[in-house]
Amino acid sequence: MNLAAEQKSAEVTDWSARIGWAVGLLVFIALVYWLMRQGWKWRGSLQSDLPELPQAPEAAAPGEVRLRLSGRYHGSTTAGQWLDRIVAHGLGVRSRVELTLTDAGVQVVRPGATDFFVPAGQLRAARLDKGIAGKVLAEGGLLILTWQHGERLLDSGFRSDRAAEHTAWVEAVNLMNQSVATDHTPTTDASTAATSDAPFTDASTAATDDAPLTTEGTAR
Repeated sequence: MNLAAEQKSAEVTDWSARIGWAVGLLVFIALVYWLMRQGWKWRGSLQSDLPELPQAPEAAAPGEVRLRLSGRYHGSTTAGQWLDRIVAHGLGVRSRVELTLTDAGVQVVRPGATDFFVPAGQLRAARLDKGIAGKVLAEGGLLILTWQHGERLLDSGFRSDRAAEHTAWVEAVNLMNQSVATDHTPTTDASTAATSDAPFTDASTAATDDAPLTTEGTAR
């Protein structure tokens, strides 16, 4: 019995030291959180030139919907720079997402965050990737949509609840982008092209130059 009593750990009596450490840790965590929040605000002020997010047009006509996707929105960055996070207008907030691809573009519905719409004319490309805005997944785990917004080219990252759907989205968006680019290719009127391509010739000069040279008038 005496041996068991001796093996017990000594009671903690220095509570002030423990309380001091706990308070110091809480202050440190609060400071880190405050610095992160200030950095977020600072980044948002640098991106103040970004226009308001476009909103979806009227409800799509029956049969217009091409694809749907349910999953998560992981953020947006400057295109090609996966760590340059865009936070203006709520684009930096991660959330659940419902994506709908129509002939008009991509509708992005985010519960608890700002919804937005990417018109078909502003879609530039789609690809599979593994990381965006500090989020890294397995290779091909993210669907990246590249789109034009104001003067900036953005990458927005999404992950479907069923990753097998990503490939269909990449194919459909890139096909749509090619169709839009083809529709906007300038054409040249045939008559105008013929006129513009033909060398300029003065009719009167041509007639004089082509006539045979004679000395009849001189002889007389």
